[in-house]
Amino acid sequence: MSSDPWGRVDETGTVYVRTADGEQVVGSWAAGSPEEALAYFERKYEGLVVEIGLLEKRVQTTDLSAKDAQTAIDHLREQVDAHHAVGDLTALRERLDKLVKTVESRREERKQQRAKQSDEARKAKEDLVVEAEQLAQSDQWRAAGERLRSLVDTWKGLPRLDRKSDDELWHRFSHARSAFSKRRKAHFAQLDAQREEARQIKERLVAEAEALSGSADWGPTAARYRELMAEWKAAGRAQREHEDDLWNRFRGAQDVFFAARSSVFAERDAEQSENLKLKEELAGEAEKLLPIGDLKSVRAAFRSINERWEAIGHVPRDARPKVEGRMHAVERAIQDAEETEWRRTNPEARARAAGLTGQLQAAVDKLKAQIEQARAQGNNSRADKLERELEGRQALLDQALKGLQEFGG
Repeated sequence: MSSDPWGRVDETGTVYVRTADGEQVVGSWAAGSPEEALAYFERKYEGLVVEIGLLEKRVQTTDLSAKDAQTAIDHLREQVDAHHAVGDLTALRERLDKLVKTVESRREERKQQRAKQSDEARKAKEDLVVEAEQLAQSDQWRAAGERLRSLVDTWKGLPRLDRKSDDELWHRFSHARSAFSKRRKAHFAQLDAQREEARQIKERLVAEAEALSGSADWGPTAARYRELMAEWKAAGRAQREHEDDLWNRFRGAQDVFFAARSSVFAERDAEQSENLKLKEELAGEAEKLLPIGDLKSVRAAFRSINERWEAIGHVPRDARPKVEGRMHAVERAIQDAEETEWRRTNPEARARAAGLTGQLQAAVDKLKAQIEQARAQGNNSRADKLERELEGRQALLDQALKGLQEFGG
């Protein structure tokens, strides 16, 4: 008979293992010596030790599910309980019992983690809904629209909640987006309507200006042209593709009329010399309006000067370009200021400037974060490359911010 601390082989070749409950039959052995029999079943024990060790490692270091882990534990426990190995089977059972507790602990941790993730996802979606509902009231059409599209992408990246909660939050989120789209559509429809109305008014003004261009009733016609100009400015801007063409026709009609009047008055040389003196004085008065401060008061002052200018009459032909050029220079400066003011107060242009600034700021922030991450990882070559890219983006951002200041925000 042969034996070791955990097992023995009797004279009949039966192999036993010693346990806390007494000896248990492992199997029988007739193919060799008792030592070989014990060695064989000891190797089977070592195999169980290795399998349990691997399972312990998987439970601790991988995302093995609790269900799969328990199935593997049960399988190993069946093998241990079958007593087909020689060794400290009680120790193996204790390790399996401990592993069960570990799995249960991991199961509870994951349950709590899932609950935490669900709470975080709910909070994140609620925040998205609140921001969307705020954006729904915004008049920054481009910037708000782009932000809402960004929120949709963020929403898609978040985990789903329970169906009822998820559907309720999505309904609010979707309703906010629809409300914004409806308001934006109404705004631009109104803007289009206003520009179309301005176009129709200016078409009528152009038609009358062109009809008057052949008139020889110099005084009343000149006065009517001044009225037409006032109506033109009060009409607002037409669509961009129509505005310049209408203006050229309107000014062209006036030029035809005043050129005809000029030819009729050409013989009044003495009067024209006096006119030249007066217009030079008015040109000087107009030039004192520059640089433009208060556009409204300058516009009113120039209108007064221009009305007096128009009332004076013509000047000698060879002197006309110079003196009129001085007035035109002031007029162009006022028109440029009006155009700048219009752009500054134009919600579309402001929204474009704000949207571009927001995009550039986001790009700059992202590059800074990437540079910081690259430095932290020791990737200095990537960080240096990103810093060169940051310089270009920062320059664009500074330029965009400067442009945005022209809009007062």
